[in-house]
Amino acid sequence: MSFLNKAFGFDAKQHKVRTEIVAGITTFLTMAYIMAVNPNIFSALDMPLGSVFTATALAALIGTLVMALYAKKPFALAPGMGLNAFFVFTVCLGMGHSWQFALTAVFIEGIIFIILTLTKVRSWILNAIPLSLKHAIGAGIGLFIAFIGLQNAGIIANSDSTLVTLGDITHGTALLAVIGIVITGALVILKVKGGILLGILITTIIGLVIKDPATGAAITKFNGVVSAPDSVAPIFCKFEWGSILSWDMLAVVFTFLFIDMFDTMGTLIGVSQKAGMVDEKGNVEGIDKMFMADSIATVAGACLGTSTTTTYVESAAGVGAGGRTGLTAFTTAVCFALALLFSPLFLAIPGAATAPALVIVGVMMMTPIVKIDWEDFSESIPAFICVLLMPVAYSISDGILIGVISYVVINACAGKFKKISPTMWVLAALFILKYIFI
Repeated sequence: MSFLNKAFGFDAKQHKVRTEIVAGITTFLTMAYIMAVNPNIFSALDMPLGSVFTATALAALIGTLVMALYAKKPFALAPGMGLNAFFVFTVCLGMGHSWQFALTAVFIEGIIFIILTLTKVRSWILNAIPLSLKHAIGAGIGLFIAFIGLQNAGIIANSDSTLVTLGDITHGTALLAVIGIVITGALVILKVKGGILLGILITTIIGLVIKDPATGAAITKFNGVVSAPDSVAPIFCKFEWGSILSWDMLAVVFTFLFIDMFDTMGTLIGVSQKAGMVDEKGNVEGIDKMFMADSIATVAGACLGTSTTTTYVESAAGVGAGGRTGLTAFTTAVCFALALLFSPLFLAIPGAATAPALVIVGVMMMTPIVKIDWEDFSESIPAFICVLLMPVAYSISDGILIGVISYVVINACAGKFKKISPTMWVLAALFILKYIFI
């Protein structure tokens, strides 16, 4: 126990080894999809996909280990969704740059983040955000990850007339996800230990008998157990230094910085609130070390050959399962290491099986919303905008940025200048410029 305390911040009086391990596995299962999705997104480029898969797992492994051993927190990291799409479709395919150029931008971004963390600029920005917005961030992320789960399962589907609509919940993946929500919800209500993880596993097994109407095949597909990982040598440290002084490089690095900074900030605030790691003023315990883990992971991911590595909102699933220490993150890191060898087995878990976990965790993350003073419209209107925009704009960072802008503008127009700190004025101005020029 002494070793666990020094290595992971584990306290035998407050924590249980079994709970931390189950929480780590739960987090892994809810974010394991990135190992399939990331190579799929990068397939639009001429990068070897086997190498991208290995780089994805290794970046997640390294980042999560740093979080476990240095920050001693139950959060997991991996190449970020949205950031990988910006890397491929905007920087490479849209702007016409090589993937080496994009990797260089990610590497520079990571170095800048390390500097910003060492100088405590990131903490300074975080602490300047009003408490009402911090509560809104947690609730907004809850809606966002629940929406991701519903979308991945097909319960929420695309609509040309209304943008989104209810999918066909009587067949296929949507039906499986509905069954999973019922099962997982019942297990959580009954306070079954590891109920979220158990719900994922049970839903995966049920997926063996429920068929996809489009293909006629079972939703859960096992394609073997063991597979040797590909080498990252073809994409390792392939940087393009000749373009680092170009305006395009400056714009790309700046965009990566904004998206990553506020995605990570929002995730850490929201999940830390659920984990009870936030004080009465909304300050997050150990935030500087968590930011450093995120920064180091981004640099490592760029060297390995993948897009920006960031803290995953799916960490909330592990927190919901009881994870509170670095042992949870360490367990997740071990799972990523095993996934390199057992990728066919891990990737057999369908999105419909992890969707229930994201929905239930979304419910758990809504609790901070009751701490917002809804009668004080100078606080509640910006908070509501922040909560609403995260799922509908499909972006944690946009929810935070526009939440900050609206807080400053609405309070300024109402003459409540004393409520607006100098830092908030600066942040609002920068965020407005970001939307105008980027």
